Amino acid sequence: MVKLVAMFTKPEDPEAFDRAYFDVHLPLNAKTPGLRRTEVTRVTGAPRGESPYYLVTEMYYDDEAAMRAAFASPEAAEAAKQLMSFAKGLVSMYTAVVVDDRGQPA
Repeated sequence: MVKLVAMFTKPEDPEAFDRAYFDVHLPLNAKTPGLRRTEVTRVTGAPRGESPYYLVTEMYYDDEAAMRAAFASPEAAEAAKQLMSFAKGLVSMYTAVVVDDRGQPA
């Protein structure tokens, strides 16, 4: 299993961000082919000091090929365009392989 992780820094207007993200973006993104599951985490702090992050979202796919196909879909393009309409400059993304407790692909 692989995932795309999106990390969002705190927006100037959290309420407006949440409306755009939860009410519009996530339903659009859910239409992306091959997307198995989405998990959103609201960041509440850090072990020391404050976290620079507001939300972290993990989007899971069966494998690299499924994720790449999803990225090339019109549904993903629409979701990405909508995301940049309210989160440009707030989001960093990376892809990752999910591993088990021995470091092997899960």
